[in-house]
Amino acid sequence: MKFGAIGIDHRHIFGMAGNLIDAGADFVGWWTNSNPEPLTGFIKRFPDTPRISDPDILLSDPEIDMILISCIPRDRAAWAIKAMEAGKDVMVDKPGCVTLAELDEIKQAIARTGRIWTIDYSERHEVPCVTKAAELVQAGAIGKVVQTVGLGPHRLNRPTRPDWFFDRDASGGILTDIGSHQIDQFLFFTGSIDAEIMHASVANYANPEDPGLQDFGEIVLKSDQGRGYIRIDWYTPDALPNWGDGRLTILGTEGYIELRKYVDAGVSDATNTLILVNGDRCEKIDASDAGIPYFSRLINDVRNRTETAMPQTHTLKAMELALKAQAMAESHAV
Repeated sequence: MKFGAIGIDHRHIFGMAGNLIDAGADFVGWWTNSNPEPLTGFIKRFPDTPRISDPDILLSDPEIDMILISCIPRDRAAWAIKAMEAGKDVMVDKPGCVTLAELDEIKQAIARTGRIWTIDYSERHEVPCVTKAAELVQAGAIGKVVQTVGLGPHRLNRPTRPDWFFDRDASGGILTDIGSHQIDQFLFFTGSIDAEIMHASVANYANPEDPGLQDFGEIVLKSDQGRGYIRIDWYTPDALPNWGDGRLTILGTEGYIELRKYVDAGVSDATNTLILVNGDRCEKIDASDAGIPYFSRLINDVRNRTETAMPQTHTLKAMELALKAQAMAESHAV
């Protein structure tokens, strides 16, 4: 499979492209507007992939199967639709769009073109301990999943943030953006095809000089399969050795799993730590070798027109719920 990229405004493009290459795909060219912050590092990471002068060159190349999109969030829907109409499958950085109207246009484009529109939810798709957790859940290690608690703290890294990061309309808001990761995981681990947003809130507690930034958010949701709580923020303290202590707790009727994805804070800098507690086991597991199958499955989906990486309905539903939560939260924002 050959792929190109349009927009490298967010550093998630490194994982999107790098993991596809590791899975056997060929990165044949990329285009971006101006000179975004990730540019220098991107060229260093992918020195043999040429920068293209016009994105239409990528869209019109019959040998390119997929387009990766990591431009400014407000522009992602338009580029995705243009790519699908050009006959390309699309992998987009989250959020895949920033309004429900855009999501409706994407749904229409999918139906019209038959192309794949997938979001690389990196907090699931690029984390081996999530793969291990999925294997344990599917094997019945904790019984029926009835709740997830997703915590997504992030480091603000103010000096590296572009102007659009502090612009609500450009970024989509905190629940649309990083909240969509957690909604994806709730749907996946509870086996839900739909859910209801019971509560959603956003606030700016620590950055009043940036009114377009929401630095705290939370969501409570439920489905016919279980319940979920989500908390996200931009408060990661400087002493933490990475960008955020992302955690996920999966509660089942016969046990629970806790994922300490990026750091085991206060214990070690180890990543991909999984804690399993059930009737027979109470242990900490190094899950760093569990793999990340999303990318190889996606390549096969492009070839075979299947949905093994992530069902299209799931991708759309996770984004829809994030947008609805954002709208609910902003109706009574602090």
